[in-house]
Amino acid sequence: MTSTSAQTKHPQPPVMLDGFEVLDDCHRETVLRLGELAELVAGLDSDTPSAAARQTAATIVAFFSTTARQHHEDEEKHVFPALLAAGNDEVVRAVQRLRQDHGWLEADWNEIEPQLDALASGQAWVDLDVLREGAEIFVALSRDHVALEEAFIYPQARAAMRDPERRAMGREMAARRRARRGKS
Repeated sequence: MTSTSAQTKHPQPPVMLDGFEVLDDCHRETVLRLGELAELVAGLDSDTPSAAARQTAATIVAFFSTTARQHHEDEEKHVFPALLAAGNDEVVRAVQRLRQDHGWLEADWNEIEPQLDALASGQAWVDLDVLREGAEIFVALSRDHVALEEAFIYPQARAAMRDPERRAMGREMAARRRARRGKS
């Protein structure tokens, strides 16, 4: 029988996620937010958006303006360099494409973010046609990007990185996120 005092003296260490678990969690949330964006934009009309639509827009803006950007930074810092250094031509081409996607996704996001932010704030100047077209492009590219990472790049990177490297990656990403939250 284990006493309470013995449990107090030897607490369980916190579960340490490896960096890929953190990246995978972000992909799941990305897919969820992309679905919300597609649904939101499809349901908009020229009338004043509902409180629920404004809240959804605010949630989408918050996610893609912070968490998604941090996710891309994490990939650029932790995942892509080792794969590029390995020299596998197919992997190198895929990583180069994903890096290019990051730039395009940022540009696409910069086109629709002001529209979504205005929508979240209840402003009336939103151009629904521009928002719909931009969101369609952003959603399609984002989904394609996530699919390539999950089906090809992440398995390659997982195989190339040892467990201690993956845990260190997770610790660094978590520390950076905590620091950013502390500044907000």
